[in-house]
Amino acid sequence: MTFRHVHFWPFDYLVIGYCLLMSLLVLAIGRPLEVYADELVFYSSMAAIAVLVVRYVGEPQTGWRRFIRLFYPALMLTFFYRATGGTIFLLFDRFFDYQVVAFEQSVLGVEPSLVLDRQYLSPFWNELFSASYFSYYLMIPTLLLVLYLRRQDDLIRRFLTTCCCAFFVSYLLFFIYPIEGPRYHFAGQYLHPVEGPFFRQIVNLAIDKGAVHGGCMPSSHVAVAIVVLAYTFKASRRAGWMLLPVVVGLVIGTVWGRFHYVTDVVVGAAIGIGSVRLIDRRYLHWLTSKKVAVTYQSMGVEHVS
Repeated sequence: MTFRHVHFWPFDYLVIGYCLLMSLLVLAIGRPLEVYADELVFYSSMAAIAVLVVRYVGEPQTGWRRFIRLFYPALMLTFFYRATGGTIFLLFDRFFDYQVVAFEQSVLGVEPSLVLDRQYLSPFWNELFSASYFSYYLMIPTLLLVLYLRRQDDLIRRFLTTCCCAFFVSYLLFFIYPIEGPRYHFAGQYLHPVEGPFFRQIVNLAIDKGAVHGGCMPSSHVAVAIVVLAYTFKASRRAGWMLLPVVVGLVIGTVWGRFHYVTDVVVGAAIGIGSVRLIDRRYLHWLTSKKVAVTYQSMGVEHVS
């Protein structure tokens, strides 16, 4: 196959489609529109970059072109996350934490974040769950690197397609139902800081430098951690069982660290599981219904398990 034969993979459609959808939404409901000029330029540019990568990088089997063609969606994800900060109030001009808190009070009888503050915080548990939470930042690069070195390019494409699905659904919900999270909502009610000598400090630094204010519903950390866990099991069951307790710790750490409500975690888990099941069921059909099937077959792959 030559580089002249251009085909779109499922993750290409998701990246470009998400960019076009966000651009259209901003144009349709972003008021005053000049406030969203940066977002319009950003999403238009990202869509253009994706098209250029597909058109000019092609489907090489070796070298830096292979790296760019496979990984460009992963390289964009941090920028997509940062861009959500500019659209948090695209639909509404306030956060709805009070509704989530009232819901959890009615279901659980307590607000878990405040219960943890009063009864369970300790340097040991703070560090353990902060370490688990921080592992999120290593999960995607580690799995991609392993799959890349093993030349499991098809699994990389499926994994990134599933990641894009989970991320983009999460990012859309960020502004559909704006939530700022317990660390802001309960800032004046906590009696104790969440302290730790090492991992808690690293997590605080990452949050302070990289997190947007809002974007808590759902927990995209939990959604994507579940995606990573599912594909780790696909690559190696032994590695999957090793990763499982880390993901469980991460799920607990999102609430323990005051980043999310329990409701955020549940919705994030549902999105992660749903994304895995959706892509597992539809990926082969998506390939065979598009021209990309020609590319897929030209690489000697007959089916997707």
